[in-house]
Amino acid sequence: MPELDRLLVVTPHPSGALPAEVLGDMLGPDLLNAGARESLLSRVFLDGDPFTDLIFHLPGARTVQASWSRFAVDLNRERGDRDENGVIKLSTFDREPLYPAGFTLSAAAREARLRRYWDPFHALVAQEAREATLVIVGHCMAPSGPALSHDTGTPRPGVCLMTGTPDAPTYPQARWAALRDACAAAFAPVLAGTPYPDVQVGVPWETDTISATYGAPGRAAFGIEMNSGLYLHADGTPRHEVIRALNEAFARFAPQALSLAQG
Repeated sequence: MPELDRLLVVTPHPSGALPAEVLGDMLGPDLLNAGARESLLSRVFLDGDPFTDLIFHLPGARTVQASWSRFAVDLNRERGDRDENGVIKLSTFDREPLYPAGFTLSAAAREARLRRYWDPFHALVAQEAREATLVIVGHCMAPSGPALSHDTGTPRPGVCLMTGTPDAPTYPQARWAALRDACAAAFAPVLAGTPYPDVQVGVPWETDTISATYGAPGRAAFGIEMNSGLYLHADGTPRHEVIRALNEAFARFAPQALSLAQG
């Protein structure tokens, strides 16, 4: 078995926490209203990548896990990404506003947010990646494309592997098929009999931003998206037995991905 300390697992979106300054921007005078806070935090947790810290937990591997919600700053975006679905979002993925009507984020406030939350996270990823042969970035995805996506309404597979494009692979292209097969075999006990039985490469996304940033000569990287329909009920409550099974499947898959990356 390969040495797992050569593997770095990054989970950029599991947290539902928001700093008080961001909560204040979002809630205004309702900041100290416990009901309003709880409602907002529940929304952002479920619209993030809930429970991916547990699904992709692998003892022995290097780990970097985000402390704050993607709706404070999306760590899987380039620092200067100003698109609607960029590094600082004004709405959830269902396009429900996160801020009061008329809210604007000043250039100074934007820079302060990035400095406080984006910069330290990426500094830590860069430090841990120096000792890694493989970086795996763990996410989850909605069962079909939400309003704020390029594939709105399109059903999604059980697992998506984001290995880059043929022109800019982040994981060796010659091993994409073997990686997919290893993933499909590891997750087969969980995917079988569900509406999401397939593992695909590049559907609905080809490239993971963190993978593209930290993949380098001698260091492969890829993102993995888990369909949240596998482990969340329709009301967002977790299916704990499925979360456990997904974690066990990842523990089978990750060492194989590392071995393939090492050639």
